[in-house]
Amino acid sequence: MNSYIYTLGCKVNQYESQAMAALLRRHGYCTATYHTGMENVGEAVVIVNSCTVTGESDRKLRQLLRRIRREQPQAVLVLTGCMPQAFPEAAAALNEADVVLGNARRHDVVEAIERFRSSGERVVCITAHDRVIEPLCIEDFDERTRAFVKVEDGCDRFCSYCIIPYARGRVRSRDPQAIVDELNTLVKAGYREVVLVGINLTSYGKDTELSLSDAVEAAASVEGIERVRLGSLEPDHITDELVARLGAVDKLCAQFHVALQSGCDATLRRMNRHYDTAAFEAACDRLRAVFPEAVFTTDIMVGFPGETEEEFRQSLAFATKIRFAKAHVFPYSRRRGTRAATAPDQVDNAVKTDRAHRMGEACEAVRREILNETVGTVQEVLCETRVSDGEAVGYTRGYLPCCLQGTVAAGETVTVTITHTDGERLFAAV
Repeated sequence: MNSYIYTLGCKVNQYESQAMAALLRRHGYCTATYHTGMENVGEAVVIVNSCTVTGESDRKLRQLLRRIRREQPQAVLVLTGCMPQAFPEAAAALNEADVVLGNARRHDVVEAIERFRSSGERVVCITAHDRVIEPLCIEDFDERTRAFVKVEDGCDRFCSYCIIPYARGRVRSRDPQAIVDELNTLVKAGYREVVLVGINLTSYGKDTELSLSDAVEAAASVEGIERVRLGSLEPDHITDELVARLGAVDKLCAQFHVALQSGCDATLRRMNRHYDTAAFEAACDRLRAVFPEAVFTTDIMVGFPGETEEEFRQSLAFATKIRFAKAHVFPYSRRRGTRAATAPDQVDNAVKTDRAHRMGEACEAVRREILNETVGTVQEVLCETRVSDGEAVGYTRGYLPCCLQGTVAAGETVTVTITHTDGERLFAAV
């Protein structure tokens, strides 16, 4: 039996899709990625792993389900992920799906599929999250040279714009030995770099009296893993103790994605973020003191309810000051079920679009500066893909893209001197 998975959303969702694929293969299914517009796959299984971070996400999900059902009238269509967990009644009403599973039951995906195939009766199973992390693991990561490994799930922060605590439940952390065991499997499959991810990664260990450094040390202890990266970090969790322990891990790449959201203190308060700009800058300074070569990336939201032009300008100035090598800039989108959705002073869509453009341009200018400053330096680059016999593409430890001129294999690490940049990528000869 063939099966296909279509993944929406974050790195954690990508990991969970790979884990479901591993479960399917253990039960005799062939697995592949689903692409809209595919030819009729017959009586196969198509799984949609959903995201619900914005109202727009749900609208696109409904369109996607309708399209897949038109394209694959004979397939078993499975809906899982954050949307069913956060909005179970709305998900159950999406009749295009034959099977609907919440975030807490993804490990039951094969059982649910088989139940539907044997009975022909629709399966809807959305239950509350357990107190422990869901038992999922992966064997490979879609032929990439870098694997995402989930070490934490859930969030207790309740930002005023975010539905994720309802979709993901409370913080739950993975046992360090389970991380080691999974990475040993990935090393055997040829992986050399791992990204530790979670819904609120820096809350790792909150439920077990551990800290994120324990997860990093466990990952770095695995022979064959050459690089360890971290997913998104919350600035108020970046303590002196955490940074000191991270600094002792040679395999840890000094590229830190620290979630800003806004560079204006008044906006941060309305967002119910747990820090101000001074605390954010202090967290970055702590990391730079231990990792002088640190590269920072972030997420920035514009047009949050009540954001004035002056507040936007403050956010723009602060983002430029921190000097992010890459910023994911996006306009605020109302999310039903959150406080911000009904807040006064909603910002006009045209204004949000304009601010996103201006913020994006400013952040891209900083990125070009950082790339230019990297020219002439010696960098370690892990090759990801070969473009041709004489060219390959990889990433530095700071996660800057680099085109390699010369013979190098995917998965190979080379040390090079950066020769130039085109403003988007670095270039070097092997």
